[in-house]
Amino acid sequence: MKLRPLQDRILVQRVEEETKTKGGIIIPDTAKEKPAEGKVVAVGNGKVADDGNRIALEIKVDDRILFGKYSGTEVKIEGEEYLIMREDDVLGVIE
Repeated sequence: MKLRPLQDRILVQRVEEETKTKGGIIIPDTAKEKPAEGKVVAVGNGKVADDGNRIALEIKVDDRILFGKYSGTEVKIEGEEYLIMREDDVLGVIE
């Protein structure tokens, strides 16, 4: 895939949730919520500040991140679903 997000945007692929609970109960597809966790696939070059300098992103490719439930814009590329969102929409990086 050849897609580079612009400025402070990142391309994220959602991480699939477990289909079973800890107690062994299987969750049907209709009851599942979209996960708010994902893997960063690509990042932009960074935001341009008022003085013209470019501010680099703190998030890197392959980081696992948490984001808001309604964050980003869903896109479909080569049959895969991704989210494009701003770095500001990221709540945290999972280490």
